[in-house]
Amino acid sequence: MKKRAGADTEELANNTPTRGRGSVKVALPNHPLTTSEWAKLKESSSKPERFEMQTMEGLLATNADINIAKSLLVYVVQDKGTLSYELLLRYLTLCVTGGHHSEVFDTYGIMRTCFKTLDSGASSLFIKGFSQTERWREALVVLEGMKKALLPSPRNYSDAIAGAALHGDAETSWMLYDELLDLGLVPNQDTWQCLFQSGITQRGQEDKLFSVLSYMRDNQIYPEEPLIQTIKAWFESFPDQKWSGRFSYVAPSGECENCKASLESIQLTEEEYAELKDKVMKKVIEGSDVFKKTTPEELESFKRFVKQRPPFDIVIDGLNVANTTPKATHSETLLAVVSELEQQGLNILVLGRKHMLQPSRNWDRQNMNKIKQKAHCFFTENISEDDPFLLYAALHSGVHCNFLSRDLMRDHKACLSDSTTRRLFFKWQRGHQLVISHYVPGKRVRFQRTPAYDTIVQTSGSSWHIPYDENRGDRATYEVPQKWLCLTQEY
Repeated sequence: MKKRAGADTEELANNTPTRGRGSVKVALPNHPLTTSEWAKLKESSSKPERFEMQTMEGLLATNADINIAKSLLVYVVQDKGTLSYELLLRYLTLCVTGGHHSEVFDTYGIMRTCFKTLDSGASSLFIKGFSQTERWREALVVLEGMKKALLPSPRNYSDAIAGAALHGDAETSWMLYDELLDLGLVPNQDTWQCLFQSGITQRGQEDKLFSVLSYMRDNQIYPEEPLIQTIKAWFESFPDQKWSGRFSYVAPSGECENCKASLESIQLTEEEYAELKDKVMKKVIEGSDVFKKTTPEELESFKRFVKQRPPFDIVIDGLNVANTTPKATHSETLLAVVSELEQQGLNILVLGRKHMLQPSRNWDRQNMNKIKQKAHCFFTENISEDDPFLLYAALHSGVHCNFLSRDLMRDHKACLSDSTTRRLFFKWQRGHQLVISHYVPGKRVRFQRTPAYDTIVQTSGSSWHIPYDENRGDRATYEVPQKWLCLTQEY
C-alpha cells in the first residue's frame, strides 16, 4: 500500500500503543477485541466517522497482530453490514507485508465478489501476495487484468517473475521478462537476482542470462552487492567451465589488479565519435525539442560564433561551475576555474547567461572582465538552457575537447532512441566530463581525474569484468563504481 498512515486516536488504557498526529491520539489494542469492545472504543474516539480507517492504518503502521485487524473487520461487518474498499485495501496491505497467505486468499475472494474492478494498488498487492505461494499462477491472471487498464510497473513484473522462478517455471519467468522489456520497462535488481538464482539450480538459461549482462552493458547499469554475489555464484556453479570470481579494483591505467587484464579504453574510436556527433547534432541540436530551450536565431548566432574560432579544448558550463561552493561569490569561483585551466594552455569557452554580466554581489564586473580576457565567452538569454550549446561546441571542436559541468545530461540520453547511441553518449560523457573535485577559495582548483578505461560490463570471452555498487546510494552519471567482480576461467 502506498500510504502508511498515522491514525488519530484516544488513549484506551495504560501501555497501549498509540498513533497520533498533533494533539489527537488513538489507542491501538494489543489483542483482538469483541464487537462490544470495538464499539466502546469507537465511542471514545474524537473522530468516530474515521475510526475504522484510522485504526486499520495504525495497525498497518505498527505491523500489528493480524488477528486484531480481523477482529476489527468482524466488528465493521456487524456494525455496518459491509466492508469498504479502502478498509479492505489497508487490511490487504497488512496481510501481504506480514506474509499471511491464507488471509490474502480470503481477501481476494471477498474483493472479487464485492467489487467490479481492482485498482492498481490492490492488483499490485495481490500479484505480490500470490507470487509467494503455491497459487502463484493467479498472480499472472491479476497481471493480465491490470494490463487492460494501465501499464504495470517493473515491480509488478518482478513479483510475477519471482513467483514463476521460485516455483521452477523458468519458461514463464523468461516470457514475463521479455514482455517487460518489450513494454519499454527497466527491470529492477530483484528481477535479475531472481533469474540468476534460478539459473544456478536450473540449467539451460545460460544464453538468456548472458543477454542480461549485455543489457547491463548497453544501458550502463551496475549491479548492487546482493545481485553481484548471485552473479558470482552463478558463474561458479558451471560444472565444467571452472569459473573463478574475485572482487577487485582497477588501476588508473585500466589494468585489473586481480587478473592483470587491460579493460576497454574510455576513448571513442574515430568511427564511434563520428556516429555520436551525427546523432547528437540531429536529435539534440537540430531536433524539434531544442527550441524549447533556445531560439533559432540564438542557436544560429552561436554556431557562427563557434565556427569563427579555433577548436576549443574545454567548454565550461559557467553558471553550473559558478555554483560549486557557497564559500565564494559566483564570479570568484568561475574566475578561479578559468585561471587554472588557462595555466594549462587550453583554449577555453565559457557558456553563461546574460544576467551574469549585470554587476551584483555574486557577479563582480572586474572578475567577469578577467574571465573574458582568459576565455572565449558566449552569454545566452536568461531563459535559455546551456546544454544544447555545450554539446554543440564540444562535439564540433573534436574528440580532444572536454567539458566542465556537474550536469547529468539525462534528458539528452533519453532523446537518443537506440541503445548503441545512448551507450556511446554515456561513454563520451564519462571520458570527457571534468568535475571539480576540490576547491577552497584562494587555493588551487582540483579536478576529478578521468580514468583511461570504460566502467561498463565487459568480456573477452575467457574473462568477465563487472563493475558494481558496493553500497547502494545516489550516484551521478559521471561517477562510477570503484569495485569490480573479476571472473576468469581456470584451464
